[in-house]
Amino acid sequence: MIKVLLSISFALSLFANDGVHKFAPSSECKQCHSNIYDEYYNSMHANATPQQDPIHKAIWDKHPLKNKAQRYSCGKCHTPTANNLDKMLTKGQKALPSAENKTHQEAISCAYCHRIKNIKLHKKTNTNIISKDEKNYFGTLKNHIESPYHKIMTNGNKHMKNGNVCIGCHSHKMNKHKLNVCSTNIANEMDGANCVSCHMPQVNGSVSNLHKTKKHSFHGFAGSHFHSDMLRKYVNISILRQIDNFIVNVDNETSHALLLHPLRVAVLKVSITRGNATTKMKPKVFVRVLGKNKKPAMPWVADKVIKNTMIKANEKRSIKYNFKLQKGDRVDVVLGWYLVNPKAVKKLKLEDKEVATKFQVFKKQSFEF
Repeated sequence: MIKVLLSISFALSLFANDGVHKFAPSSECKQCHSNIYDEYYNSMHANATPQQDPIHKAIWDKHPLKNKAQRYSCGKCHTPTANNLDKMLTKGQKALPSAENKTHQEAISCAYCHRIKNIKLHKKTNTNIISKDEKNYFGTLKNHIESPYHKIMTNGNKHMKNGNVCIGCHSHKMNKHKLNVCSTNIANEMDGANCVSCHMPQVNGSVSNLHKTKKHSFHGFAGSHFHSDMLRKYVNISILRQIDNFIVNVDNETSHALLLHPLRVAVLKVSITRGNATTKMKPKVFVRVLGKNKKPAMPWVADKVIKNTMIKANEKRSIKYNFKLQKGDRVDVVLGWYLVNPKAVKKLKLEDKEVATKFQVFKKQSFEF
């Protein structure tokens, strides 16, 4: 009996963020951190719930646990402030996300991220360990004043300092077939790579109305959904002209693949303008497809990667075009992506959702010859 109780206790600690469920609502942060709150409010962190993210909802609607009206297994990362998170993640319990439950709609809140004091590494998925002191927040600002609302700890939290505070949710996710369905850090190592320096760069504006600063860390979280322009400098495009053809090089200087979620599709579009005529080359598609029995499958069903042409970490991908360039030609290159693979849009019933069907331009360059 004792072994069973210990097992249950360990499971809750592993999957339910150390059993902490009470967090200050993000709206309370607006009074002092107006710049940061405005950025956060329109971010994917603030809109990670099925009620706010139509793509996530479309996937969740297909999940067997949703269809059996049981529990929200995605809650660990999509609604970590839920007051019934343990039930959401415990087999045999019933707990679905609700629009009426304010703690569910907090999504990934300000208080949640700033109370992460440690991260436990696990094979299936990592776990955030949360400070049990409701007013004990962690940050990186060295010179600060005492807040009348919370304590701010800037020393002793290495995860805030090295940017690895994100890897509790963004490192890896193994399904029951031991397939890593969505991975940032494939080796599951905290190697010092700084998520924050790229996705939360320093921007103009004070960190607080109480403590004036010239800059603050951007809390709109630059990524594939929003503010991807902040990430363009990490991907370089160049052209090599040869006698009978030319090569477009896409140099991904980041420490992870160009796109991480298996639903995403990157596309390289190239066209050549000669005088008044424009020739469009066949688009080059980069994708990672999960599947089973050699067919695409949902992440919880898939047991292998059946196709992977995604541009990898620190990879310089070269694409050859059989077209002889002449003096005066202009080559236009566009690199972008679809947040949902066009082949999956209809199956997920997302045809009327612009976020799922729109081609998002990431980087454009023109080359004159």
